[in-house]
Amino acid sequence: MIILDDIKVQFGDFLALKGINIQVDEGEFFTLLGPSGCGKTTTLRCITGFIIPTSGTVSVGGKDITNLEIEKRNIGMVFQNYALFPSMTVFENIAFGLKVKKVPKDEIQRRVSEIGQKVELGERQMSRKINQLSGGQQQRVAIARALVTSPSIICLDEPLSNLDAKLRVQLRNELKDLQRKFGITTIYVTHDQEEALTLSDRIAVFNEGIIEQIGKPDEIYNQSATEFVCNFIGDINKLDDGFLQKANIKSDKNCYIRLERLYVNSPKPNHVVIDNAEVVASEYYGLYIKYTLDAGGSIIKVIEKNSGVPLYDMGEKVSISFDSDSILQY
Repeated sequence: MIILDDIKVQFGDFLALKGINIQVDEGEFFTLLGPSGCGKTTTLRCITGFIIPTSGTVSVGGKDITNLEIEKRNIGMVFQNYALFPSMTVFENIAFGLKVKKVPKDEIQRRVSEIGQKVELGERQMSRKINQLSGGQQQRVAIARALVTSPSIICLDEPLSNLDAKLRVQLRNELKDLQRKFGITTIYVTHDQEEALTLSDRIAVFNEGIIEQIGKPDEIYNQSATEFVCNFIGDINKLDDGFLQKANIKSDKNCYIRLERLYVNSPKPNHVVIDNAEVVASEYYGLYIKYTLDAGGSIIKVIEKNSGVPLYDMGEKVSISFDSDSILQY
């Protein structure tokens, strides 16, 4: 178990972390999510030892490691650019940490071969240089190097951010499979909401040095605790006064609704229905279509599952319906 207790980090006059409290369970995939400069990487670096907090404590398994040297923490690290050594072979890259620890040669050979098999790097890849590998293979080398020393925790700092979209999706699936296979406690940093939602057991959403919410992916998405989380996670409609009046909803708070909680021309029992909305744009994604509708001056976006029926045409009049309980208010 990892516990961060009231972690504060100050750089000169700038307070980067303003009292971070996190508990990560053993074997959990825990993600630190937020925009650039929010404090997520600083938090990760406090765990790994690259930054010593100004105040507060970091403990692992009940032991205070706040001021412990990096090499004594037994934490594996995968960096954003993987930080692999281009002049070394795959085998030499994976073996590097073991050599630093002066592990005997025969033991290094056995452990590197074993970890290579687990991350699906065969003998043919082991003798190659890093620049001869695909992006996916390089990621597996970085993960193997982090795991070969048998760490109790692995930390990953935006390891997919430099890859193209298709490869990112492929590799995050592989990454989750590897984490399940090893059952290792994982701390993952990303600014990508979709990545966080698909990979994580739980997510901490950061904003300007504080944590806005910690929860499971469905809790973060469906029960956003703050207006910041509501806007940061996924696409959402902010409902203006005109739309709320049409829906006969009275509120003195800011109101939001997720795109998939709205329905076009398919009202359900007890749903609020607004007629004569005009289709002003559509985006076709294959699995779903995103429509932009003008409901009497209120611009609303709706996601419709692709059922194979023809798209609604520009200018076509449609109805919008939704359950009023789906509205998030802040």
